[in-house]
Amino acid sequence: MKSLWNDAEAAQFGGPLGPRVYTSRLLGRDRSLVLHGGGNTSVKIEESNLFGGKEEVLYVKGSGWDLETIEPAGFAPVQLDYVRRLASLTYLSDPQMVNELATHTLRADAPAPSVEAILHALLPHKYVDHTHADAVLSVSNSPDGDKRVRDIYGDKVVVIPYIMPGFDLAAYCAREYPKQKTKNTVGMVLLSHGVFSFASGARESYELMIELVSMAEKYLAAKKAWSVGLPPQSAPEFRREDAAKLRSDVSKAAGFPMLCRCNDAPHFLGFARHPQVSRISQGGPATPDHVIRTKPVPMLGRNVEGFVSSYENYFAENSKATKEPKTMLDPAPRMALDPAFGLATFGRSAKDVGIVEDLYEHTVEVILRAEALGGWQALPDQDIFDVEYWDLEQAKLKKAGSPPLFAGEIAIVTGAASGIGKACAEALLKRGASVVGLDRNPAIEGMWKQADFLGLVCDLTREKEIAEKIDKTVKHFGGVDMLILNAGIFPASQSVQDISGDLWRQAMTVNVEANLLVMQACHALLKLAPRGGRIVVIGSKNVPAPGPGAAAYSASKAAMNQLARVTALEWGKDGIRINTVHPNAVYDTALWTDELLAARAKAYGLTVAQYRTNNLLKTEVTSKDVAELVAEMCGPLFAKTTAAQVPVDGGNERVV
Repeated sequence: MKSLWNDAEAAQFGGPLGPRVYTSRLLGRDRSLVLHGGGNTSVKIEESNLFGGKEEVLYVKGSGWDLETIEPAGFAPVQLDYVRRLASLTYLSDPQMVNELATHTLRADAPAPSVEAILHALLPHKYVDHTHADAVLSVSNSPDGDKRVRDIYGDKVVVIPYIMPGFDLAAYCAREYPKQKTKNTVGMVLLSHGVFSFASGARESYELMIELVSMAEKYLAAKKAWSVGLPPQSAPEFRREDAAKLRSDVSKAAGFPMLCRCNDAPHFLGFARHPQVSRISQGGPATPDHVIRTKPVPMLGRNVEGFVSSYENYFAENSKATKEPKTMLDPAPRMALDPAFGLATFGRSAKDVGIVEDLYEHTVEVILRAEALGGWQALPDQDIFDVEYWDLEQAKLKKAGSPPLFAGEIAIVTGAASGIGKACAEALLKRGASVVGLDRNPAIEGMWKQADFLGLVCDLTREKEIAEKIDKTVKHFGGVDMLILNAGIFPASQSVQDISGDLWRQAMTVNVEANLLVMQACHALLKLAPRGGRIVVIGSKNVPAPGPGAAAYSASKAAMNQLARVTALEWGKDGIRINTVHPNAVYDTALWTDELLAARAKAYGLTVAQYRTNNLLKTEVTSKDVAELVAEMCGPLFAKTTAAQVPVDGGNERVV
């Protein structure tokens, strides 16, 4: 491991917290040290109070902040002397600890201090860094981990047995640290938890962390336990219906829709096919901190009922030892090891799924290295349970509030790069859905740079290409719940006697056949949607009220409308509902060029301005107006409705 310190970069971080922010970010950049909010850092600063006196303030990482992106505002300032004294108490409950930290935080808008604030306070150093380094966990979670750690570091570190974070750990360290420390002590290892470094300067403390972790890496390398490879693996053909079925079963067990991502990278396939996977994967997480994201262990294979039963037994057995009654969380797995899928991860959002995948990728490395040292050893179930059902950790989850309307659900939007399709994608993302945008325009791939959007270039007139993109959708998100059929063309205005066969066929191919192909590819997936499949067709006012010069467009849209009606008749038994919206005069779409708009206005004897608001309400209809209705049609308000045709046109005399 190398230091990432850069003088020019460090100089950009000014103010008393500048060095603390900079080195915290350096730690956060390295995923072998901390992941997704893990780890914490602090600095002790003498400041003037309101009365002109001096007092020491502990700035410690606030709950909810990530070291990789932390700002000065992410550190909670607490009264150092008071917090340090808390470690001398014989007992302090978690609610009391939270209260004492909150009431002695010096800024009203500060985040809640880390639960390890007391531990940071009692260490007699200005800068303190704490990570969950993979290399250190690999050593401490192996046979004789305590002895191995002491062999590596000698008196450079104080070694602490595993104790749950919070007051008990801080109080133990307050007693034990003075006994073990020597003039050479520069850190502290918490077995099965992580490592601390500390010093008078930010750079020194950071580089001591790098040094301590590097020592563990070198030890592993010397024992031939650092670069632990698995035999090369090739993935079988991906079966999207199998993945969607797995996602459906997990969602049923959870009681709410869940996303599912399948990662068949060679290292995940190799681990899932490891001859000892049933032993090495079922010991528990690399560190108990992970359990609130991952559950204690991954599911093996696809036996969801078996996993649920095992989790219920785990809860029943370990809840007996708790001081207060606990309510069981949902028993659904958050990850599964499968010889065909590799690693499957589950969550209510794309971000959650990604976090679980990241955590377990590092866990696999830790397990394999510990195995190479003689055998992976995790903590007892009771220790893991205590963190999973820790009131303070549960409070973090509850703060998130109610999930968005479409959390855990997946929508495909065709023609999503512009106009109504783009607006539909935005409306669904706003409601918490994970959205896959299909479009011929390559711009779709970078349309939204966020975890819950996947943009795929796709020619919807090619059946093989559709199948490939649906496979990618299911592999990435787990299935399809909502299908928005928006892609279409509006051919140039021509009278009936002038329509060419090519133009007619093109309109029918894009506006009808392409939609049929997409629906056929998604039918089996929509049947497995946890809340039932939903399709919304973007129709047209030209279905009930065609206009002159638009025969190919009107006929193709009418054919699609009839296809939707028949689909409603046939797929209702599968719990799939299909409804149609008929927009009119929506001009912020790719279909409408200035030339086409002028031509259509002229055909009706209107100016362009008059044509834009040519409806009973004299209002302009936008893509967003259509998209909002489309999103609502996928929600509970339309749960009992199928085969509906709803105009979005401001009121049209010919339709009325």
